[in-house]
This record gives sequence, structure tokens and C-alpha cells, in this order.
Amino acid sequence: MKISTKGRYALRVMIDIALNSNGNFISLRDISQRQEISMKYLEMIIGILNRGNFVQSQRGKDGGYRLAKSPADYTVWSILTLAEGNLAPVSCLDNPVSECPRAADCLTLPFWKGLSKTIKNYMESVTLEDIMNKKTVKVWVNEQSEITEK
Repeated sequence: MKISTKGRYALRVMIDIALNSNGNFISLRDISQRQEISMKYLEMIIGILNRGNFVQSQRGKDGGYRLAKSPADYTVWSILTLAEGNLAPVSCLDNPVSECPRAADCLTLPFWKGLSKTIKNYMESVTLEDIMNKKTVKVWVNEQSEITEK
């Protein structure tokens, strides 16, 4: 699985807004300058975030964008799936029910399902607030996939 620039930039934009807004609206120009993202690409990304109700917008002189909720309410998973769509590591997991004719006999399918679940669980365990507070370093502590802060 590879996260595209769209997903990476969506995460950066959400972090930028969380760090710089203090409840106020932030202009795209300011975000663009801080994040070194072109205005054209930023407009596309902010449109996705706005349609997903992750940000609120306001027009006018003091307009711009701010988070619709607290940074603790956004997981990395929610942001990346909004921007990217399906994050399955292999195409046979794109749908809830595998359409692959070999699925019933596939020896690798359980591995791919486990990898997908591990990725999702980790991304759901990290919030914007965690990233802002630099609490994203997690380690696996045992085979039951418990995650602890390091």
C-alpha cells in the first residue's frame, strides 16, 4: 500500500489547521505557504475535506477553514480514507465480500486480511491530537496486537 500525495497532503492540511487556527478560520494562502502546497492542489484537497465535513468554511475577509471537530475526534484512518478511498493492501480486499474466484482456496487471503486489519487498527489508534502532541510512536508489545506508547 502506498499513500498518494493527496492523502499525505490531506493529513498535513488537517494538522496545519489544528495547530494554527485556535478556533479561527485559516486562509488557504497561509496553509499553502506553510505547507508548500500549490494553491490549485490545496483547493482540491480542501474541497474533499469540506465535502466530508472535516472542515468548516467561511467566505470573506476573515474567512478560510477550521476544523469541524476537536483534533482528538479525527483519526489518521478517517482522514486518509476520506482522501484516498479504499486503503486495502491488495485488490481482492476492495469489497467486503471477495469477488475473486480463488478466494475460497486462497492460502494468502488470511495474510492480506490480517495485514489490512493491522494497518487499519494502527491508523485508527492515532488521532490528529496525538500527532500534534508527538505521541505517534507506537510499538507492538505482543502477538495480540496490543499497542502502547513509547
